[in-house]
Amino acid sequence: MEVLYDRLSRRAFGLAYRIVGDGPAAEDVVQEAFLAVWRGAERIDAARGSLQSYVLTIVHRRAIDLLRSRSGLAQRQLPEDAAQRIPGEGDFTEGVAANVDGAVVRGALDGLPGDQRQVVDMAYYQGLTHIEISERLGLPLGTVKSRMRLALEKMRGSLGAER
Repeated sequence: MEVLYDRLSRRAFGLAYRIVGDGPAAEDVVQEAFLAVWRGAERIDAARGSLQSYVLTIVHRRAIDLLRSRSGLAQRQLPEDAAQRIPGEGDFTEGVAANVDGAVVRGALDGLPGDQRQVVDMAYYQGLTHIEISERLGLPLGTVKSRMRLALEKMRGSLGAER
């Protein structure tokens, strides 16, 4: 576990920090993720992907969970008539991150048109739902979903070519 932590902790912290934007919170996310790996070590299957991808996927999920819990807390402090948050459709990068290296994913992301890259970035790194992205960008929800679908198809094709 010590070797794993030494090899991945900086990368894990960088991912968590980019998502939550807060050093101490990112440290907590990384600590929780490595603890989850330790506790679930018997479930790790090398045939399903690299250990690095597994750890970084857990870090990503924990960071997004933290963002969503923070926004849920903030929402509960709003007046009762404030609009309710609708949960997203899941983490679109979980399958990708479990199977390929982060640099390859970043390359595929950089190859997207700006409007598609923007919605992917907002969903993945900011933890926003499609509805929240729609509201922030002033776009119809269908447009956001279409851009996301097109982006994922392009990334899937790009990542398939990399393998």
